[in-house]
Amino acid sequence: MEAENHTGLSHFFLLGFSEDPELQPFLFGLFLSMYLVTILGNLLIIVTICSDSHLHTPMYFFLSNLSFIDICFISTTVPKANFQAQNKNISYIECLTQAYFFNTFIGMDNFLLTIMSYDRFVAICHPLNYTVIMNPHFCVLVLLSWIIMFWISLIHILLLNQLTFSTGTEIPHFFCEVALLLKVATSDTLINKVFLYVASTLLGVFPLSGILFSYFRIVSSLLGMSSSVGKYKAFSTCGSHLCVVSLFYGTALGVYLSSSVTHSSQRSTVTSVMYSVVTPMLNPFIYSLRNKDMKGALGRLLNRAAFCP
Repeated sequence: MEAENHTGLSHFFLLGFSEDPELQPFLFGLFLSMYLVTILGNLLIIVTICSDSHLHTPMYFFLSNLSFIDICFISTTVPKANFQAQNKNISYIECLTQAYFFNTFIGMDNFLLTIMSYDRFVAICHPLNYTVIMNPHFCVLVLLSWIIMFWISLIHILLLNQLTFSTGTEIPHFFCEVALLLKVATSDTLINKVFLYVASTLLGVFPLSGILFSYFRIVSSLLGMSSSVGKYKAFSTCGSHLCVVSLFYGTALGVYLSSSVTHSSQRSTVTSVMYSVVTPMLNPFIYSLRNKDMKGALGRLLNRAAFCP
């Protein structure tokens, strides 16, 4: 195919899940349902935290930010997923924009889960100093994380904008991702790949190391407790976060391993659904069903809504 630069290229083709027309209505209904559940569930978490003064603590401030990011995360990919077999195009600008925000939000998920693990470490290992250590100034880390991800994602897009692509380039996915765009580019992508690997390592290894360190200290602290009731109570405060961390990193690792072991784009696409769609959908259920404070606040919110004239 004839190569074109970014100024002449008008669109890409997202291959999506299946070209079978009979599957399109089912896929559309399935993804619409998951999208609506995710939006409503995470919005309910945010409204509940904002409306209940008992939840105005650093832990729930981070949780409300995580819910907001999950809404943005799934809104970046699913609404643009085209389930019509005859029309799978996405414009060049839309593709780069989608890649920018996807990269930003997945990085923010990484940072927030790390900050939340440190919050649980302080709550369990240094409970008497919790209010001193986790003061409102500590929440500035969230703003710093946003700034870091905005700039890293911008550099990715500026580098992508220098690449050339063939006319009618097909992307074997249901959304645009930086790594996939590098695979289908027709020009040299060495600089892009170096920056991608360095950024992925820094944004993946360091946050995950922080999470593992926090939970290592938490487990060590729990083993030092003599009371089984105290152990259960302490562990219950981080159980929800541990479930979310396991789900997020487990599915992300599954995507990496599946893409390394097999070259099947279909299997890689299906695996990507787990961390880009299913994980944001399950987070509200995990935090609301496993957290007594959240369940109590939800109950009070629903009671006020029921008796509101």
